[in-house]
Amino acid sequence: MPDKTYKIIEVVGVSEDSIQQAVRNALIKARRTIRNIDWFEVNNIRGSVNKAGDPAFQVEVRIGFRLEGDAAV
Repeated sequence: MPDKTYKIIEVVGVSEDSIQQAVRNALIKARRTIRNIDWFEVNNIRGSVNKAGDPAFQVEVRIGFRLEGDAAV
């Protein structure tokens, strides 16, 4: 079995629709510049309320992706 080494980054996804969509938005944006994304973890959920009383969801997402290349010896 090949060795796998991961890098973890944190991003904040935002959506006016739902927490789930905020997570999807974070992953969609990350996939534009990062390859080999294997997993994610939601750490914090927060939001804001506009003057009309409508919520906007903010989700802190840790994203793990495999580093490329041979394993270090």
